[in-house]
Amino acid sequence: MVIRLQDIELQAYHGVFPEEREKGNIFRVNISLETADTLGTTTDQIDDTVNYQMLYDIVQQQMRVPSNLLEHVAGRIRDAILTAFPNCKLTVAVSKKNPPLGGAVAWATVELTN
Repeated sequence: MVIRLQDIELQAYHGVFPEEREKGNIFRVNISLETADTLGTTTDQIDDTVNYQMLYDIVQQQMRVPSNLLEHVAGRIRDAILTAFPNCKLTVAVSKKNPPLGGAVAWATVELTN
């Protein structure tokens, strides 16, 4: 079973430059969590599956902690999710809107898979 939270959009304050830390930016986070546990498909009970709210709360909490690098943010999100749901395959992607690269770039994305 694969559970995805797609395009979680949050204002956050990540970046190397001081203005990124002051003004902030729009970030998107995508989570794809694969698990062999499908008990919730038959029991219809939230305790028998991966709780989407827990995933969202982890993302929100980690995005509140300013970091220089998207890699660091993605790593913290990955580690926190794997602590809560240790027996899963996980992909975490963190994207920054209009990164300050001196040219037109819609998004910069870092993706981690365990």
